[in-house]
Amino acid sequence: MFAQPYSGFSYFYSGMKYLNPCGAMNKRLNLMLVTMISALIMMSCVSGKKYRELQFMNRQNMMERDDLKAENLTLSMQNRDAEMKISALEKDVARLRQDLATAETERNKARDELNIISGRYNDLQNAQDELVRGNVAATRKLLAELQAAQDNLRQKEDILRQLEQSLDLKKISLDELTLELERKNATLADLQKVLDSQKKIVQDLKAKVSEALLGFENNGLTVTNKNGKVYVSLDEKLLFKTASWDIDANGRNALKKLAAVLEKNPGIQVTIEGHTDNVPYKPGSGQLKDNWDLSVKRATTVVRVLLEGTRINPSRLTAAGRSQYVPVEAADTPEARQKNRRTDIILTPDLTELYKLIDRY
Repeated sequence: MFAQPYSGFSYFYSGMKYLNPCGAMNKRLNLMLVTMISALIMMSCVSGKKYRELQFMNRQNMMERDDLKAENLTLSMQNRDAEMKISALEKDVARLRQDLATAETERNKARDELNIISGRYNDLQNAQDELVRGNVAATRKLLAELQAAQDNLRQKEDILRQLEQSLDLKKISLDELTLELERKNATLADLQKVLDSQKKIVQDLKAKVSEALLGFENNGLTVTNKNGKVYVSLDEKLLFKTASWDIDANGRNALKKLAAVLEKNPGIQVTIEGHTDNVPYKPGSGQLKDNWDLSVKRATTVVRVLLEGTRINPSRLTAAGRSQYVPVEAADTPEARQKNRRTDIILTPDLTELYKLIDRY
């Protein structure tokens, strides 16, 4: 798949040694040529320390991306939890209002019965006064009825007091739940306001990026809005030659236009992900070993171009190599492999205000 490295030097050397096979000048030229080739080979090799640094950078970037995913998942779960709590509170409020209405009905009924019994008691009291001098048996009967009425009256008064106490407790509970519901609704409204603000920031950022890269869209470059982030995806053909990490002039021009947008939006975090297809990388010079190395090398090359000649803070940029393991198309066809060979530049807005709001509640 890939040409053997330094084949041009070998050809050049084999041609030079036949220019003057017998002269002393030819020997000196051969010696100088061998020395130059050896120096070039030594300069092209990446040291073990540089390789380990790339591996460490890759692992660190993957950990930072996983942290962002975890933070995004936590935010979504907390938002759903708030909505569930609000729904439960609304149900509790409705139930308490129903209980309150029932208690008020029972209280009114008890009051009516109390009024009826009070009237009957007064009637019996009057009848007693009229019959004091009458039939003793009748008087005793009236006294018994009067006593029973008094007992019944006391029972009804006890029931009424209990209903009044229960009603007061239900009102207190209703007030507390209403207050909690209002607080939860206010929190949800604040969260929604911040989310809407972040959504607008992402939409505006996508519009700015699309405007800056207008001449490149649908020509090896796409700009999409996904998961609250802006994805700028560049095909391999726009930036690199096959198995290479050197960016050509057209790709460098696109990256410079994107860098101008990033420079004007300092609150945006940038992640550069290199992706390859599933064809194993065949190392030539030993500088890279596999698709992991190639994807990382391409990502770091893009980082350097974005930083070159700009005031972008390097701490905003993260380079990551994803090798062949995050394909956009799983089919094992030439067309699918071409789509999978890409570089994704992921733009994430600042979520500090959203995290502060979550911590506050």
